[in-house]
Amino acid sequence: MFNISTKSMQWGEETLTLETGKVARQADGSVIATLGETSVHAAVTYAREQKPGQDFFPLTVHYQEKYYAAGKVPGGFFKREARPTEKETLTARLIDRPIRPLFVPGFKNEVLVMCTVLSHDLVNDPDIVAMIAASAALTISGVPFMGPIAGCRVGYEDGEYVLNPTVDDMQDLRLNPEQRLDLIVAGTKEAVMMVESEAYELSESEMLGAVNFAHEQIQPVIDLIIALAEEAAKEPFDFQPPDYSVLYADVVKLGEQKVRDAYAITDKQERQAAVAAAKQEIIEGLNEEQREDPNLGSALKKLESSVLRGDVVKTGKRIDGRSTTDVRAIVAETGLLPRTHGSALFTRGETQALAVTTLGTGDDEQFIDALHGNFKSNFLLHYNFPPYSVGEVGRVGSPGRREIGHGKLAWRALQAVLPAPTDFPYTIRVVSEITESNGSSSMASVCGGSLSMMDAGVPLKAPVAGVAMGLILEEDGSYAVLTDILGDEDHLGDMDFKVAGTENGITSLQMDIKVAGITPEIMEKALAQAKDGRLHILSEMSKALSEAGEFSAHAPRIETMQIPTDKIREVIGSGGKVIREIVETSGAKVDINDDGVIKIASSDGEAIKRAHDMIYSIVAEPEVGGVYTGKVVKIVDFGAFVNFFGKRDGLVHVSQIENRRLNHPSDVLKEGQEVKVKLLGFDDRGKVRLSMKVVDQETGEEIDQSKKEEAAD
Repeated sequence: MFNISTKSMQWGEETLTLETGKVARQADGSVIATLGETSVHAAVTYAREQKPGQDFFPLTVHYQEKYYAAGKVPGGFFKREARPTEKETLTARLIDRPIRPLFVPGFKNEVLVMCTVLSHDLVNDPDIVAMIAASAALTISGVPFMGPIAGCRVGYEDGEYVLNPTVDDMQDLRLNPEQRLDLIVAGTKEAVMMVESEAYELSESEMLGAVNFAHEQIQPVIDLIIALAEEAAKEPFDFQPPDYSVLYADVVKLGEQKVRDAYAITDKQERQAAVAAAKQEIIEGLNEEQREDPNLGSALKKLESSVLRGDVVKTGKRIDGRSTTDVRAIVAETGLLPRTHGSALFTRGETQALAVTTLGTGDDEQFIDALHGNFKSNFLLHYNFPPYSVGEVGRVGSPGRREIGHGKLAWRALQAVLPAPTDFPYTIRVVSEITESNGSSSMASVCGGSLSMMDAGVPLKAPVAGVAMGLILEEDGSYAVLTDILGDEDHLGDMDFKVAGTENGITSLQMDIKVAGITPEIMEKALAQAKDGRLHILSEMSKALSEAGEFSAHAPRIETMQIPTDKIREVIGSGGKVIREIVETSGAKVDINDDGVIKIASSDGEAIKRAHDMIYSIVAEPEVGGVYTGKVVKIVDFGAFVNFFGKRDGLVHVSQIENRRLNHPSDVLKEGQEVKVKLLGFDDRGKVRLSMKVVDQETGEEIDQSKKEEAAD
């Protein structure tokens, strides 16, 4: 019934297995990849015909995490997997980016790739397994795919690169100072196709070494996929790339100079209008048959690409007049918005980000329900890209894959320089509003986010800047690396290579390639050129702000205190009664964790002090010999009970009230009276013994008994 093919290999410390022929047999390609006990199923289907008028490649990649894979029931009311989580969206993009450039040029049939996590051992992250499964399913499906690819994750610990570190190792690099890198690399046999990372100020050479290490480690995985395909691949789809050379020649003849003149305009809006007008003139100059040719869009784009790339490799001049290493003009400003906790406006050429920082308490942390467990995040970065930023009209809705991906990239770049939660116990939310865009808005978000956090008073370890690099790669192997690319250079170039970091090193790196990969030589040059650009941008940013500013008057103040864990129950009280009373009485927010760390937050310093004192009175122990201010709560024949330390009461014996004989304590005391007492100690039964007569009731100072006795003599 089944025609099963299975291939296995030892990969690092785990066994990697690929299996096909048993599950989802009606899909064009179906593979279950297993690493350790983490299994992901990838299914590929593709349309046999291109939709009429289709002028782009409709590839869709989905990645789904099923809660049953980790033996969990989904949270929420409906108890069913709902919209994609941030992790699912980012992983789908991670798989899409290296495979998209490897489909045969001109192929525009619809392709669907669906990856589903079936089992998760809580050790091996399913994102890498899903990428391998998707590549294997594409390779055996018969679709015109120039793969396979493979991917892996790399860590960097104690000067050594680590292949596929565990989920726990990568959970939060800020809490694991020995682990300095979380890098994902995907590539073919010959070259690297995609890089995604967060790092802790790694040098360019360390980062390049990690990429090269990853490319070496994926080679046996590619061989394993090829071995599976040799046994189980379907017949290749009969696809011949369309020949539109005659149409392209006519397009060039009609409009090459018009398009060249349009691209000579430096202003983005004017240039786009001129390019659109030039293309319209070309279309009008074609005959009716040519205008209806489905390859017309490809021909026009090829002409644009040819003009834009022009003589960049030969002359080093770009469409806006800059050299390959020039960064556009930069203006950085902080403190724009009076009521926000921190704000910055970062403008680079025609790209602009308004970054706003808000400081919150522990109640504002983001709760994340993931397959490998539930945890909280105290650093959030959200990226918004409204249509007006590129002068367009359009639908505005919930964040799409682009917004989530760009926001996560900026998050990775900035999280490496955040202060430790114990040093700065705030939840930090940064929102980047892209108000103008002409390339590299994610890197503008990094620069603006860094400035806005410093404006809010966040003590960053160092400012962070980011720059996007591009590539023009010619067929003869000659190339040019471009610093700070424009939107057109991203759209029509061969690489989008984003590098962010401090003066000391790289904190995030992301690379997408539109050709069949790049060599280590090109990557080394791009990293070196990016460093120069990053240092220039940091110097421009320092003109606005070089270190953390004053803490905003509108932000909540948070103080922390540590209590013994055995006192946590006393602070919380039965059903939370005590902690609710502290909050209501003091007016401050109080948050306590399982380690006994208490965060007290309020914009009113007095409220924080009241809450602190109330908690201290519960958890602290009075010191023998200490003098305290108390209140008489009960008078009896043999003395008075005084509440002197939180809820703690003690007895002032009648003989300890005054240095004279009293008939009854009520002769000098009454309930509710405030008195000064000294803690003498505890009797055999643990009862508290207090004294009033040894303390000056006016000043609260202890009376020197020896001097008093000398005066009496």
